[in-house]
Amino acid sequence: MANHVGNKVVLIGAGDVGVAYAFALINQSIVDHLGIIDIDEKKLEGNVMDLNHGVVWAPTRTRVTKGTYADCADADMVVICAGAAQKPGETRLDLVGKNVKIMNSIVSDVMANDFDGIFLVASNPVDILTYAVWKASGLDHKRVIGSGTVLDSARFRYMLGELEGVAPKSVHAYIVGEHGDSELPAVSTANIAGVPLSKKFDTDPEYAERIEKIFEDTRDAAYSIIDAKGSTSFGIGMGLARITAAVIQNQDVALPVSAYLQGEYGVEDLYIGTAAIINRSGIVRAIELQLNEHEKERFDASAKTLNDIKEEFFG
Repeated sequence: MANHVGNKVVLIGAGDVGVAYAFALINQSIVDHLGIIDIDEKKLEGNVMDLNHGVVWAPTRTRVTKGTYADCADADMVVICAGAAQKPGETRLDLVGKNVKIMNSIVSDVMANDFDGIFLVASNPVDILTYAVWKASGLDHKRVIGSGTVLDSARFRYMLGELEGVAPKSVHAYIVGEHGDSELPAVSTANIAGVPLSKKFDTDPEYAERIEKIFEDTRDAAYSIIDAKGSTSFGIGMGLARITAAVIQNQDVALPVSAYLQGEYGVEDLYIGTAAIINRSGIVRAIELQLNEHEKERFDASAKTLNDIKEEFFG
């Protein structure tokens, strides 16, 4: 990690997601210095000014600057939100070809400046692009994290909380697998304040159907939001800030991210959404959730979907 006073994050890509992430970082005072890189320099200048004008109301000061790749030399984290945008009707996996090339170019510029920190990747399709960043960087896989299913899990927890009338923070549930159409809910491990979600299945015949409907709404939420406003931003911005805090503050916390698997779930050499322990060294370890047989079949299918794409682009 970098050896400078305070902590520093370099954000690459100041579109809707990047700016929402920057806003969340500042509001929560997670970092001391945020450098932002974007190809649209005029718009970037405006965003940096706008963010700095709001810093006065934040809990503590965050220094926000227009960055260059040279800033990566002493950065604790580089967060990638750049890439071709997902268009209405386009799946995340449709973006692979365009965005792998973009990731390779970005990582080349970052590593040319002796970056020695943690990568956090949010660009879609995030599982494949996190793999691309890892391969291009030459870093240990533990130092490359994908946002994975952090947003999907948040959506699922929010909707379950609405169903049960409890705060989402009291809902403990994960969406795992691809951040995309083949993802699945780990219902068998989910609980609300320690009470297993599955406990209601025997007493309420319709409860399982309601949970499946909530999952479908979770899975398809991005398409609904993109159709309504053009992109998702606030939810993923706050999710990225949460992962950043886990790294910067050395929290040793379990979060749903895209992590590199080495035999967990019977999967090798693949980044995919699962719970993982995160701290200042990156991903300490991926956690294999105890899925039931049906969930394991769905996870295997999701892993195959990603692996087929990975093999096509990386061999």
